[in-house]
Order: sequence, then structure tokens, then C-alpha cells
Amino acid sequence: MTTVTRNQVLSLYIRVFRIAWGAVPQDTVSDRRYIVQETQTLFRQNQQLTDQESIKKCLAECEARIEIGLYYRNPYPRPIYLPIMGLATQKGGKLKAKQRMRKQAKPVYLQSHEDS
Repeated sequence: MTTVTRNQVLSLYIRVFRIAWGAVPQDTVSDRRYIVQETQTLFRQNQQLTDQESIKKCLAECEARIEIGLYYRNPYPRPIYLPIMGLATQKGGKLKAKQRMRKQAKPVYLQSHEDS
């Protein structure tokens, strides 16, 4: 990891904690606890990344989640309403093609969440 990337990651990490502990006064204790736990979990999960592209994707996801959370005043990720078999493929494609299309259709702020 380069020094610039490390500084970006650390500044985002600090920014999230500052938001959790003071940016929005009407946050409840459970919302703050969720923000802290989610941040710690995702940053620890991704601390071993060395590929610059994957690090940039994680940074973009973090920034998107921060902006969406501040805009909607809700720390939880916004759901997507995409049925499991709702994507059309060309001429009745196979299940793997639909799964790949579903993964590609997932918004940037939900990339770290597993499919349920």
C-alpha cells in the first residue's frame, strides 16, 4: 500500500468515527454502535488488501455510504429491490449468467454485503 492510499484509508476511518460521535445529534446509541461496529468489521476485513484497484473500490464504497448516510440521516445501507430471477438474459440464459448480472447490478455502496 502506498503512503497516499494509506493516508486516504486512515482519513476515511477517522471521518467515519467523527460522524458517528457528533455529526448528527439525533442519532441513537444503537445507530452509533452500528456505525462503529460496521466500520471496524469492514476495515479489518479489508486490511490485507494489496491490490490498488480493490482498495480504490473499497474507498469508493466507504465514501458512498458516508454520503448516503449523511444525506438520508440513516447509517444503514439502503436496500435494493431486485428480484433474484428478475434480470432478463438473452434468449433464456442460464442461472450463472443471471447471478453474474445480479452481482454487476449491485450498487457501489452494497459491494461488501453478501447476497442473502
